[in-house]
Amino acid sequence: MVMRRLQLAALMFVVAVICAGCGASRPVKYYVLDVAPAPASTASARFPVTLLVSRIAASHLYRDDRLVYGRGPVELGTYEYERWSETPADMVQDLLISSLRSSGQYTSVSPISSNVRGDYIIRGHLYALDEVDDKPGIAARFSLQLDLFDPKTGRPVWTDSYSNDESVNGKTVEDVVTTLDHNVRAGMQQLTANLGQYFASHPLPHSGGQ
Repeated sequence: MVMRRLQLAALMFVVAVICAGCGASRPVKYYVLDVAPAPASTASARFPVTLLVSRIAASHLYRDDRLVYGRGPVELGTYEYERWSETPADMVQDLLISSLRSSGQYTSVSPISSNVRGDYIIRGHLYALDEVDDKPGIAARFSLQLDLFDPKTGRPVWTDSYSNDESVNGKTVEDVVTTLDHNVRAGMQQLTANLGQYFASHPLPHSGGQ
């Protein structure tokens, strides 16, 4: 009798394993920030400046494609089946370049890996692009710092940052991404405008790249 029970238990375990393997796997969902930059204003001042944007520095969490969430003040985690179409660090670099180009204020804006030589180099650090607890709800956090370097001296001449937690109207990952999209849009607009103010008050005596 004991042997029959053991055999039956073993059979049930094998059947359970087979059934689990036959079940449909959960599909992976991919997301992208669709931060369409505002069209360039024809009234904007045009600065004779060539900008190079370096790759955005970030922790390893933002060099992976998984969406990040926070629990409490010190804990971070990642979703397994909700992912970005590209890493947040690369995505933010592309969005920054697009935002600066759309302002129509500069001679050119290019990634630093290009063959273009620049008057200034923009370096950035992504500190947060994630979902955070904001009890009783949740918030979408975006935090980015930018530094403008003069390659002639190797020193920063301008520093600015944007950090904001925006409440999410809903509880799904899609709701979080939509709010992150709005938050990143606001951040890029603010940083781009502030950089333009710097160049407006610090005109260059020459034009074009080096």
